[in-house]
Amino acid sequence: MKPFVILTAGCIACGAVSASALQAMLDRRAIEEAIFIGQSRIELERSRFHVPYRVRVAKPPIDWIDVITPFHKVELASEANARAGGRMFSQLEALKALGNAPTEIDLLIEMSFNPLNTFVAVPLYDLVIVTGGGRRVSTQRVERFPRSGSRPESVGPALPTPNVGTTFGGGQPVMGGTILAVLDGSAFDAKERIEVVVMDGKNELARVTVDLAMMR
Repeated sequence: MKPFVILTAGCIACGAVSASALQAMLDRRAIEEAIFIGQSRIELERSRFHVPYRVRVAKPPIDWIDVITPFHKVELASEANARAGGRMFSQLEALKALGNAPTEIDLLIEMSFNPLNTFVAVPLYDLVIVTGGGRRVSTQRVERFPRSGSRPESVGPALPTPNVGTTFGGGQPVMGGTILAVLDGSAFDAKERIEVVVMDGKNELARVTVDLAMMR
């Protein structure tokens, strides 16, 4: 497979910037556009790109939800490469970032708990995903990552540390955490609005609308 070739500004104007709506399966052009955004040396451009993918909640304990679509996932991998000083990010590396599930969408539900809480792990909150037509979509898997300290707000998603368990040793307080919910992007329409409902047993903690038409 040929390595990525930098696109011109004209390509960006007619493609990555103007296009919207979920693209569950990326074609070559989409991958190149995602790489281009991630490789930008202009921080403001990358910061603006991430804005539609963060859905504010601000309803304790839920702070926000970061949505990582396949396009967003490639951009994040390309951006990480650029921040590490890499000079090139190829199509092959983009495909590796997508892994064996190229239509996968990740939801990162960021939480902050009351400092007086007695949690020893991230609570087993349930997630209900409902489409605009009222159809429920099952998560493919759910993982929970605890946090013992404060979390500064980042422009883009702060991915959980791999292989971190759901409990802390030594009795460290759980001050917050991240729920990672994995969905099959092919289950949704490209411009659909879905609802993400966070449940604590029968108690609804938050109901958030995610507009896929605002994302790529």
